[in-house]
Amino acid sequence: MKIAIYSRGVENDQLKDINQLFGELIANGAEPVFFQDFFNQFYSAIDLDNNKYSTFNAFEDLDDSIDCMISLGGDGTLLDTVTLVRDSGIPVLGINYGRLGFLANIGKEEIKAAIDAIANQKYVLDKRSLIHVDANVPLFGETPYGLNEFSIHKRESSPMIKINTYLNGEFLNTYWSDGLIVATPTGSTGYSLSCNGPVVFPDSGSFVITPVAPHNLNIRPIVVPDNTIVSFELEGRADGFICTLDSRHEIVSKEVQIAIKKESFSIKLIRMNENNFLQTLRSKLSWGFDKRN
Repeated sequence: MKIAIYSRGVENDQLKDINQLFGELIANGAEPVFFQDFFNQFYSAIDLDNNKYSTFNAFEDLDDSIDCMISLGGDGTLLDTVTLVRDSGIPVLGINYGRLGFLANIGKEEIKAAIDAIANQKYVLDKRSLIHVDANVPLFGETPYGLNEFSIHKRESSPMIKINTYLNGEFLNTYWSDGLIVATPTGSTGYSLSCNGPVVFPDSGSFVITPVAPHNLNIRPIVVPDNTIVSFELEGRADGFICTLDSRHEIVSKEVQIAIKKESFSIKLIRMNENNFLQTLRSKLSWGFDKRN
């Protein structure tokens, strides 16, 4: 069994947890495959002994022998792994070293239980839909897809922008705002939620279109089927706009033509049998913890 491990970086106080993770993998007969940049940061500080391990640098280094990938960090780190596994079908487990952790929802104290579950295949695979970006100029390289959301923003202190929005070619609305978010169900608990968007269940088959600071009181988020193609025409006084896809961004001109659709493949997230989306909502958003209950 080979398990790939990715992280953006490691702090000194996390070395103990990495040692524990490495030990649990070895104890369960697994061969760790570390992301090279991550490995370079900690290899001299943990006890590798003569145990078998290897490293990888990119998607091309991940073959069919990889059983799963572990993301060490917060939700942003897990979003990075989506661009690494691509359409390989490798499932991803998020261990939370960050803050809120909607996606990376396994705590550091649960490392042993998580590795035991993987070794004994006692887990559930959640398929999560992705969002795909098409444009008349190259955007986001070889990975023009995201797990959470695509968004359009004005640049820095420039005035609000006009985003003419169409659903399957039919005019929906012109958003006078600082920006616009198109979120997947997974992304509905991220940036969209902070802009008053609704929480959508992961298997709902939908997109959430949420304006950012709209200059119109009757503009509200809208939920559309994920077989819809959402396209935009941009207007504004500034020379360019910011397009983001999860944690990545590009600067585009107002002449760019952009369309959003559901990606042709999905990502598999590993969760423990005892966890589900409702439990995550209650835990992360403190629902049901009102002292009057």
